[in-house]
Amino acid sequence: DVSSGINAEYGGGGGAPAHISGNDAIAQAEAANKIKEKKPKKSKKIVRTAAGEVWEDNSLLEWDDNDFRIFVGDIGNECNDEMLYRAFSKYPSLVKVKVIRDKRSNKTKGYGFASFKDSGDYIKAMREVNGKYIGNRPCKLRKSTWKDRQLSVVKKKNNEKQKLGLKI
Repeated sequence: DVSSGINAEYGGGGGAPAHISGNDAIAQAEAANKIKEKKPKKSKKIVRTAAGEVWEDNSLLEWDDNDFRIFVGDIGNECNDEMLYRAFSKYPSLVKVKVIRDKRSNKTKGYGFASFKDSGDYIKAMREVNGKYIGNRPCKLRKSTWKDRQLSVVKKKNNEKQKLGLKI
């Protein structure tokens, strides 16, 4: 019977598993890995919303999801990522900094972000760096609200407001 031969070869048929030689096992494992590799990975999409507009923001993929992020406001045109990094470099859990620039003119938009892994460093930085000069302006620090602009979060908040009978 052909079907019983196939079942026996691959360990099926309800009895004890069939013996597979080392080379056959390696070949099967390699074949399974090739099948896994062929599956395209889903690209993560981050959909954001603000001021009635909805857009896809791929720049957020560069940042860690579980970080403690500071909005650094009121920075001058001379400020760059390196200057911002130096302002926060004394905190060991600093992960990333970025000065936001206009795409066309490449001038700063007057703000940036600093990301920390540790909440203790985040709190220290908020206390110690707020009002300090970065370039030729004193910066203003706030907790970043980047998560509040994700479409899923906005929809959830709107549903909660609706349940309470509030205007959206």
